[in-house]
Amino acid sequence: MTQQSKTGAVIRGTGVVAGLAYGPARWVVRPDELDPGPAAGGGDSDEQDQPDEGRVEAGRERFAAAARTVAERLDQRAALATGVSAEVLSANAVLARDRGWAKAVVKELKKGASVEAAAVAATETFAEMFAKIGGRQAERITDLRDICARVVAELRGLPEPGIPEFDEPGVLMADDLAPADTAGLDPALVLAIVCEHGGPTSHTAIIARQLGIPCMVAVGGLTAVVDGTHVLVDAAAGTVTVEPEAGPATAQADADRRNRALAADWTGPAALADGHPVHLLANVQDGAGAEDAASGPAGGIGLFRTELAFLDRASEPTHDEQVDLYARVLGSFPDARVVTRTLDAGSDKPLAFAGMTEEDNPALGVRGIRVDLIDPGLLDRQLDALAAAGRRVGGAQSSPWVMAPMVATVDEARDFADRCRQRGLTPGIMVEVPSVAVAVDRFLPHIDFLSIGTNDLTQYVMAADRMSSDLAALTDPWQPAVLRLIRAVAEAAARSSDGRTIPVGVCGEAAADPNLACVLLGLGVSSLSVATAALPFVGAALAEVTFEQCRELAALALDSDTALEARDAVLAARS
Repeated sequence: MTQQSKTGAVIRGTGVVAGLAYGPARWVVRPDELDPGPAAGGGDSDEQDQPDEGRVEAGRERFAAAARTVAERLDQRAALATGVSAEVLSANAVLARDRGWAKAVVKELKKGASVEAAAVAATETFAEMFAKIGGRQAERITDLRDICARVVAELRGLPEPGIPEFDEPGVLMADDLAPADTAGLDPALVLAIVCEHGGPTSHTAIIARQLGIPCMVAVGGLTAVVDGTHVLVDAAAGTVTVEPEAGPATAQADADRRNRALAADWTGPAALADGHPVHLLANVQDGAGAEDAASGPAGGIGLFRTELAFLDRASEPTHDEQVDLYARVLGSFPDARVVTRTLDAGSDKPLAFAGMTEEDNPALGVRGIRVDLIDPGLLDRQLDALAAAGRRVGGAQSSPWVMAPMVATVDEARDFADRCRQRGLTPGIMVEVPSVAVAVDRFLPHIDFLSIGTNDLTQYVMAADRMSSDLAALTDPWQPAVLRLIRAVAEAAARSSDGRTIPVGVCGEAAADPNLACVLLGLGVSSLSVATAALPFVGAALAEVTFEQCRELAALALDSDTALEARDAVLAARS
């Protein structure tokens, strides 16, 4: 730890899940804080006494057994989790079984390293390689190091590193919280999550939003906060106050809990205070998630992430497997809007069966609709399955809404729309690439709806990797430049040259911020799609404002020069 922060000191960062919490700081047990145990530096003595080949083989077997145990634990947690949490845990289990990592460990063993040292050295070799590649690969460094720490702990007979035991509710702090830990958090004990690194669209942020836990990332100087120190976390304002006055801090936390109680009591349907209806939809990844959303206040599904159901598949799902999955999702909302996104493979969601290779800059590479260039037929087979699912469900779902990710040119939009209409599907596109936003009028004649993916749109507009904690301020969706583009898209869609009004939704993480949701409606967005857990928070916030107030809040945000100024202006106006 660095020098302790002074009482009353305020540390700033980026709030990604709004909320306020007051309690003792509890630091994640990091790998470098673990007792190295008797095996440190030399491995098992019996192993070291063996001839070279025997030693290497014994080390390989020990590593394989430990990695297998860690992978099985992750699988078990995944089976008990849902949504993004389950997806992250499953992906990390796959990483623990990675053959390339195991081969690198053997290489280090042959150099004479102990099995623990070999695991760490092999991990750092991959970490250096991933850092040079950047993008999604750089994000995996945290995952790989976390898995390595778990394997080393298993080899030494030590408890797994990670979340500390909570004897009372507190604020969880970490340099960079591992996804495997985030997915298993208990919202009853973890009042808030604060990380020194990470970004607005990191796994930690997404899972925290799913769990409804206030969360901050990119909090510089956080390590100065000593474990056990009481802190006041205001994720909406992006501040952590060290040892504030207990009375006022407790009062603020109590008020926030009351607001959360209001959200818990909100049951929909979504509408503004003046009665203006709002299409408030859910983001889902599979049939279970869709059914969960249907049991609550969601007015439909604004983003069905089809690729997340297939992350662990080595081969492409069959036609019948896809039809069954899609029909289950469509059938969850037989009379409401369900928007399916075609496979968004690549970048942070690599699919083994999509014919993709490692790229130097995957965020700007072959991903989304571009996969059709290297794996022709994959998109058509998915559209065939979706059309068949629509026919099976029938009714309002007989012509399913489907959108393509990463569209960049009018030709791509036209081609995709033609393929959809040939199958009786309703075509739309994602607005993620700035070329669509700045020339949206040229795209509108070919499609029936638009959906703005604020996560990617922000990183491309601001030329900042959304996975970079150092650039978290730039990838904040409150950036006025991004909001101006959203307004331009909404205005163009409202006056399409062919006389139609094209629906414009937002399905990125921005829509889950209750205050930003108000701004988005004021910009002219017609629907918002968020994680199911975020629905009541957004719905309750919208019920407190009129449409005219949303327009006024939007004007304040647009008149700002920075994301922080925009957020503060809207918060001040709503307080």
